[in-house]
Amino acid sequence: MASTNDLKNGLVLNLEGQLWTVTEFQHVKPGKGPAFVRTTLKHVMTGKVVDKTFNAGLKVDTATVDKRDMTFLYRDGDDFVFMDQETFDQINIPAMVVGSAADYLLENAQAMVATHEGVVLFIENPVSVELIVSHTDPGLQGDRSTGGTKPATLETGAEIQVPLFLNTGDKIKVDTRDGRYLGRVNS
Repeated sequence: MASTNDLKNGLVLNLEGQLWTVTEFQHVKPGKGPAFVRTTLKHVMTGKVVDKTFNAGLKVDTATVDKRDMTFLYRDGDDFVFMDQETFDQINIPAMVVGSAADYLLENAQAMVATHEGVVLFIENPVSVELIVSHTDPGLQGDRSTGGTKPATLETGAEIQVPLFLNTGDKIKVDTRDGRYLGRVNS
C-alpha cells in the first residue's frame, strides 16, 4: 500500500486486480476544494493508456514487480528463451508477451524482464540498439518526395525508415521505443 502522494513514474499499481504503470502524474492543489493527483496509467498487459484522477492522500495498492537483466538466447518455436544473468536459469517467454520488443532482439542481446508473482509481464529493450541493415533499395539522388527516407529491413526482420544514403550492410543505431533511425555506427 502506498499513498497517492508517493506516486512516481514507473510505479506499478494494482487497481481492481489489473496492473497499471504510472507514466505521468501531477499533484494539483486548486484554489478551491481538496487537492488531487492527476495520472496517466498504462495497462501492463494490453498497453492501453487511460487518465485517472485520485484524491490526494488516498491509499492505492502497489504491485511488486521484479525487473531483472536477462540475456536473450534463442527462439524455440513461438517462445523466446531468456537466461537470468545472476542465477543462469532459463525461462521461455511466449511471443505474445515479448510483443514488439522482438523487432530489436538479437541472440545474446540484453533485455529487462519484468515479472509479478512469477508471471512475465513484459520485456523492455535498451533505449537504443545497433543493428545491421539486411536490405534496402539504393537511394536515388534527387528523390525527395518521401522526405529523404526509404524503407529498410533490419537483421531482426523489423522494417524502419532510414535516410537515402544508407546501403545494405550498414550498421545503424535504432530507438527501440518508436523504431526511429538515430544514426550510422562506424565499425
